Amino acid sequence: MKKIIRVAALSGAVALALAACGSAPEESDETAGAGAGGSDFKACMVSDSGGFEDKSFNQSGAEGLQRAEDELGIEAVTVESAAETDFTPNVEALVSQDCNLVIGVGFLLADALTAAAEANPDVEFALIDSGFNAEGLENAKPLLFNTQEAAYLAGYVAAGTSTTGTVATFGGIQLPSVSIFMDGFVDGVAKYNEDNGADVKVLGWDKEAQTGSFTGDFENQTNGQNIAKGFIDQGADVIMPVAGPVGLGAAAAAQQAGDVAIVGVDADWFETSPDYSSIVLTSVMKEIGQAVFDTVQEASEGNFTSEPYVGTLENEGIGIAPFHDYDEKVPAEVKTAVEELAAQITSGELVVESPSQN
Repeated sequence: MKKIIRVAALSGAVALALAACGSAPEESDETAGAGAGGSDFKACMVSDSGGFEDKSFNQSGAEGLQRAEDELGIEAVTVESAAETDFTPNVEALVSQDCNLVIGVGFLLADALTAAAEANPDVEFALIDSGFNAEGLENAKPLLFNTQEAAYLAGYVAAGTSTTGTVATFGGIQLPSVSIFMDGFVDGVAKYNEDNGADVKVLGWDKEAQTGSFTGDFENQTNGQNIAKGFIDQGADVIMPVAGPVGLGAAAAAQQAGDVAIVGVDADWFETSPDYSSIVLTSVMKEIGQAVFDTVQEASEGNFTSEPYVGTLENEGIGIAPFHDYDEKVPAEVKTAVEELAAQITSGELVVESPSQN
């Protein structure tokens, strides 16, 4: 699993000083004066309502921006959204601060960023996990990830380590960037069953019908805890929550139950959620930080394009994390099979599809 583990080498959690929720963005103590590094380029980022300390995709995006500030000498500004009503005013506030590049984190910011991109053709925009809602915008770049490929591998591992024969997945809000994980996970379990004559069941998602279990939010960890308890009561001993901070509620339920493992998403939860590291089987990784860094670098050098970035196993934009404390619990034959499947996906021999893929 050399390729997969190399992809998984993200940095640990970073404590960021953030702007006040819903208010005009201000430079944090860490970003103030960053432009002195030799660049007058200002890159700005607005979170979705999960916030930059979600230990997931918002945090990964902020880490990529922080790295760009440190290594490229650009000026970085972040603003955190407390609710969806903050999206448009936060984006407009960043534009008014003469940001050269405005990055939105998450599908829910598509409307706000599309409107801003249409109204401000001289400002460049990037959107993580979503396309824009208009065609032909030369100043708008989607940063996308075919996470069904890595989730397929995680589903195979989950099925191969389950002792109850039941695993589960659920989402926060039913969005393409959420269900794409669930599609890959279900297909990975199905592949394990096919290879081994097994009958591991998946609770929480029907890929064919595109229906399943969602908490309806990305903030309330109690909702995640309750839905995970329901799965555990039905025998699930591996759960993949695709719900940002809500997923930590599922981790709490798994930890309390004992003998239940969690598959993290977006970042390596073993690193970003140390309170639950002992129950993290693996994580489905998106190299959001690297995608943000590359986009900022291109834009600051005058090489910004609207061509979408798509992270795949082949370009190492996605992957699965090491098994950490579960390494000895994952059967050798499962590890070998996952290595082979990853190679087949990378070469194009095996195509993992999702209705939500890019």
